[in-house]
Amino acid sequence: MDVGAAIFFTDYSMDPAALGRALEERGFGSLWAPEHSHIPLSRRTPFPQGGELPKKYYDVMDPFVTLAAAVTATTRLQLATGVCLVVQRDPIQTAKQVASLDQVSGGRFLFGIGAGWNAEEMADHGTEFKTRFDVMRERVEAMKAIWTRSKPEYHGTFVDFPPMMTWPKPVQKPHPPVLVGGAFPHGARRAIAFGDGWMPHARRPAYGDVLGLLPDFRKLAVEAGRDPATLPITIFGVPEDRDLVARYRDAGVARVVFNLPPAKADEVLPVLDRCADLMRQARG
Repeated sequence: MDVGAAIFFTDYSMDPAALGRALEERGFGSLWAPEHSHIPLSRRTPFPQGGELPKKYYDVMDPFVTLAAAVTATTRLQLATGVCLVVQRDPIQTAKQVASLDQVSGGRFLFGIGAGWNAEEMADHGTEFKTRFDVMRERVEAMKAIWTRSKPEYHGTFVDFPPMMTWPKPVQKPHPPVLVGGAFPHGARRAIAFGDGWMPHARRPAYGDVLGLLPDFRKLAVEAGRDPATLPITIFGVPEDRDLVARYRDAGVARVVFNLPPAKADEVLPVLDRCADLMRQARG
């Protein structure tokens, strides 16, 4: 089981290159960077986790920039978006960014995606909240066409372009894994429909501990004609709990991801050391 770490990179957090080196030195497998382009001041949409929206959401840097910086300091670490808000991004330009990062990293990119939760934020990008999941599906389909065809074209309701020429193509074939974030059951169904893996949070008010839902996810995959073995599960926001991490491993989870504070090394490295110790204990 891979163990990763996620952080909101900001101008007051640990440097991406330094964090990448620290993760690799401790045996972590992946580094995850979330994104928000901005937070509208209206704040009509409530924060899904409740309470005030943490400052890091306003301050987070662009994930493709920070992950590219981490690439330069690492050789094995996988670099991942966790998650990229594709409903707020142009699919042609984003496809190029994904392929470029996969190229410069030598095929180490994981494309974690989501539709987002902030209706006002996505509205500023021209996406209506009620259509966000249809937009996400079409943009993913369009990007897959760009990555895998020499003269791609796509014709949908929200994405429409004639045949084009665009390079580079990704190192990974047919393309970097598209890991779809979201809750059970709707996010799980989207992952099965057009993803290469499912990426739920460890706990959510709607379902509690996701561990108990993993058999249901695999059943949904079989019912949809997908082999569950081709849809690895990445669990985000895992607590520092050795027994729980071991239970995720025993349940066949492909990857767990710990959250790091958006802070400097003196605060982040002790968390990394604790998580690395948990990782070693869980692996036996």
